[in-house]
Amino acid sequence: MTQVLYTKDDLIKKSHEIANMIANTPEVEFFKKAEAQINENQLVRERIASLKSLQKQAVNFQHLGKEKALKMIESKIEKIEEEINEIPVVQQFKESQVDVNDLLQLVSNTIANNVTNEIVRSTGGDLLRGETGSQVANSQPGSCS
Repeated sequence: MTQVLYTKDDLIKKSHEIANMIANTPEVEFFKKAEAQINENQLVRERIASLKSLQKQAVNFQHLGKEKALKMIESKIEKIEEEINEIPVVQQFKESQVDVNDLLQLVSNTIANNVTNEIVRSTGGDLLRGETGSQVANSQPGSCS
């Protein structure tokens, strides 16, 4: 049986297909809807604008060494972040980010595990021990290593 060898270009092309598949999952669709709701929410936009303004002030106070003013601004920043995080649409958006990230991690881990298993299999190795064929052939009989 002849082994098919793939090029980097082949893999990149396939990765675009997989990316398109991921972009069209329920998790990503929910993420896009949640993000749109955030962008349409006046309260969220106002809080984010306030947050950005306070963050700029904090950078300036830090640069100028005004520690007392910096602490006051940091307290205000923390309060606004809490307010933003309590808004239901923000909570949904954050949950959708976690779901999409979990999906990406699942795909990445599945690919990595399958590549490892295929290497072990194709070299006549031992999947249970995770050893390639050359490791198996060169290990001491009865050895625990």
